[in-house]
Amino acid sequence: MPEIHEVATLTSKGQITLPKPIRQALGVDAGGKVAFDLRKGQVIVTRADTEHQDPDIEAFLGLLEADIRTGQRVRSLPDDLVRAMLVNAGHAIDLDEDIDGKVAL
Repeated sequence: MPEIHEVATLTSKGQITLPKPIRQALGVDAGGKVAFDLRKGQVIVTRADTEHQDPDIEAFLGLLEADIRTGQRVRSLPDDLVRAMLVNAGHAIDLDEDIDGKVAL
């Protein structure tokens, strides 16, 4: 990938426009997704490939977005799910790690 140096201005809402040469180099258009990673004080911008996203998580996020857009309150989560989420919050997850126990699909 060619070296490109571009400057973007941050708006009062914290938004930037990705400069055209950067969009072209990443191969993203309107509606495309980019990922931002902070590494040792530098922000790395990459194209976010959506082909490996979890469809269940996408469906859940879609429900949340629909609730927020219509002004409805987000539905309550089951207590056991909330407890499990709180227990695991902030813990690193190794997706390649073997799963202990039985898994029902």
